[in-house]
Amino acid sequence: MAFRAIEVSRRAFLAMSCVLLFGNKTWGAEPKHDNVPKLVILPLGDELALTDIDFVRHSLEAFFDIRIEVIARQSLPQAALYAPRKRYRAEKLLTFLDAHTPKDAQRVVGLTAVDISTTKGAIFDWGVLGLATIDGRVCVLSKFRCGRGTKTAEQALVRYGKTAVHEVGHTLGLDHCPTAGCIMEDAKGTVTTTDREYDLCPRCRTRLRSLGRAARDNPTIPWPKP
Repeated sequence: MAFRAIEVSRRAFLAMSCVLLFGNKTWGAEPKHDNVPKLVILPLGDELALTDIDFVRHSLEAFFDIRIEVIARQSLPQAALYAPRKRYRAEKLLTFLDAHTPKDAQRVVGLTAVDISTTKGAIFDWGVLGLATIDGRVCVLSKFRCGRGTKTAEQALVRYGKTAVHEVGHTLGLDHCPTAGCIMEDAKGTVTTTDREYDLCPRCRTRLRSLGRAARDNPTIPWPKP
């Protein structure tokens, strides 16, 4: 009972902190027209707070013209666990997410707070913020590394929201961007690049339009400008 009370208190603190940082604003409602693509958020594991899930949702709504639905949590699949380092293999999580996505959803975002990894070049177990299929259906991201070197919980939360926009951008066909400060900038192995990111650059917006993807041209960006 004592542990549960601490958990509720922490979530309340994060919710209040978000109001202080981002303002007590009313977020846009889901689009009502049926032809808007649907994206589902699927939380994985019990570690992620509802505040984190909600902020990711609002971050995606700010940038993309999509319907978003948060569906029921799923337990982390044991088949994806890399036991030697107690991490979960991101590519196996993508397979799991693809199999657990409603058929009427065009995209699925898996959210977790545990460490995830994949193979990068000669390194078998490379820790990552997220992984997505380019111009595909599925992405997964973890908050595990978002708090590194931060002084506040709000900074870690903003990093998580930016990572979500980045990974969904990949599923919509965007590759890494050479423009410093663009949300699609390559992290190059560190989470700190997210601190200078703010918006999608004109190149990436043009690319989305050429692919027929719906990006908001004048987003209400849910984080302070660096």
